[in-house]
Amino acid sequence: MAESAFDTAILILRVVLGLTMAAHGYNKFFGGGRIPGTAGWFDSIGMKPGMFHARVAATTEIAAGLGLAVGLLTPIPAAGFVALMLVAAWTVHRANGFFIVKEGWEYNLILAVAAIAIAGTGAGRFSLDHLLFSGTGFYDYLYGWWGLAIAVVLGLAGGIGQLAIFYRPPAKTG
Repeated sequence: MAESAFDTAILILRVVLGLTMAAHGYNKFFGGGRIPGTAGWFDSIGMKPGMFHARVAATTEIAAGLGLAVGLLTPIPAAGFVALMLVAAWTVHRANGFFIVKEGWEYNLILAVAAIAIAGTGAGRFSLDHLLFSGTGFYDYLYGWWGLAIAVVLGLAGGIGQLAIFYRPPAKTG
């Protein structure tokens, strides 16, 4: 009984978290300013070239979001969350402090840590990981310490690497 509740709870968390992230990517592609508007915004915050980052961010948000939602290779989409949220927190929200009500990095932290937690617990029985890999040695790399390590190390490497290579803070005016 407890196992069923655990699997259902992880499913709910994965689906809500994943679809939330995927919606952000969808909005970058098809919302208000679409990719050109998103590209201009990326240029304005110092992530250059903006068009490249608009496409990468939108694609990663959709892929990581849907991957987490269905529980496919769960630590990999969780790493995508970490990288995305690290870059967003550093480039957009860092100067605003912690709290989201002041456009701080609180929300970024919650999304990244929730994805890491899912990578550690595993996607549960109601996932493609379980359906495709349960009973194989590979399955052991999709949760527990391996899942945590993959999500954190790949996510930090991706986010820090992107910032180091591409981020050029805009000049302060005034």
